[in-house]
Amino acid sequence: MIDSFRNIVAIPDLRNRLLFTFALLAVYRMGSFIPIPGIDPVAIAEFTEAAQGTVLGFVNLFTGGALGRMTVFALGIMPYISASIILQLLTVVWPYLEKLSKEGELGRRKITQYTRYGTIVLSVIQGMGISFFLERTTAPGGAPLVPADIQGWGFRLLTVLSLTTGTAFVMWLGEQITERGIGNGISLIIFAGIVVGFPGAILNTITDVREGSLNIITVVLLVVFMVIVVGAIVYMERAQRRIPIQYAKRVVGRRIYGGQSTYLPLRLNTGGVIPVIFAASIMSFPQTLGQMIENRWLQRITEALAWGEPLYNLVYFLSIVFFCYFYTSIIFNPEDTAENMRKYGGFIPGIRPGKRTAEFIDKVLTRITLVGAIYLALVAILPEILIAGFKVATIPVIGPTLDSILPAWFTQGLGVKFFFGGTSLLIVVGVAMDTVNQIESQLTMRHYDGFMRRGRIRGRRG
Repeated sequence: MIDSFRNIVAIPDLRNRLLFTFALLAVYRMGSFIPIPGIDPVAIAEFTEAAQGTVLGFVNLFTGGALGRMTVFALGIMPYISASIILQLLTVVWPYLEKLSKEGELGRRKITQYTRYGTIVLSVIQGMGISFFLERTTAPGGAPLVPADIQGWGFRLLTVLSLTTGTAFVMWLGEQITERGIGNGISLIIFAGIVVGFPGAILNTITDVREGSLNIITVVLLVVFMVIVVGAIVYMERAQRRIPIQYAKRVVGRRIYGGQSTYLPLRLNTGGVIPVIFAASIMSFPQTLGQMIENRWLQRITEALAWGEPLYNLVYFLSIVFFCYFYTSIIFNPEDTAENMRKYGGFIPGIRPGKRTAEFIDKVLTRITLVGAIYLALVAILPEILIAGFKVATIPVIGPTLDSILPAWFTQGLGVKFFFGGTSLLIVVGVAMDTVNQIESQLTMRHYDGFMRRGRIRGRRG
């Protein structure tokens, strides 16, 4: 392991990429502390402290605390993710975008440009909703988040401009990391926002144990549970279904080509953490609309979709499953795979080449994607239910009865004050594994020992 880190430093290109990535992440963290003009810092701190365990605290996790401090990076990268979702959905139903997606690099750049425009539009909408929310909200002590003499369209326009500019800059940082750094820039920005909260969460837990507000046995069980979840995530992320492929022998001149046996690896979780990020981004929209529009029915919907509510958990679960299938269908095309196999003389034993092969691959992929989707949804939701509880009392008709029957730890959670959830673990572990894999690829490509000794290239000495 130590030798692998030495190899990273020894390769100038890889070293420069890592330093560039760390530098831009540092810039992102510094921007997370620049407040929006006109905000009372004391009042916003009190409000954020009281909002822990709500949807605000959940979304604040992905921004590294920027939303809780109401800084210029308060929206984070979420508008960009939402715009990407919308563009990918439109690609399926809009022939023009579908045509662009098949035009290679030129089409991809065009779609990326449209995604940027969509990000700006969504940032303006969400920024306006946040400005209205700030003007109407007061801290637990009664102090307004925005002084009365500052409120008005001047403050609203300044807030929209600050948040939109901040989101555009964060989007640019993510694209630069992807192009000139190491790893996926957008995922690393979310990763950085989550990781910076872990030390504070640990310190708060230690303080709660010392003060007696938190039982040490509960903390131990929580740590054990976290280790189990991390192990399950690593195992499931590496799990794959291998479809055997046989290549027929071809005679070209005096040489014989083919006749090899290999396999087609299908990952159990093809989409990685992207479906979870997509679902989390979508679930923040009802709260934004509820802040902008004062409508009785909309307020009821917003309350029903509040973080921790049964309807929220159900919609969140189904959203993850949907985006697993949706994202898998975008990045993996069974027909193209079957056609490429047919061109090079490959076939699946017992399956006719062409259409039948595509149908077989699609059938296998559909089954394993269901398993991967359920795994993602359970890991994302179950830890949060254990910590915050499953609020069954709000369920119509049977809710009060269930609340009186079920144990308190199920309905109220474990009482842990810091945010610990499966969503954060999924993103942290998933992004970390993807980044390490990219570094591993860079090392092996340059004939250096990577982190995983067993994955060394055959024929290499040592």
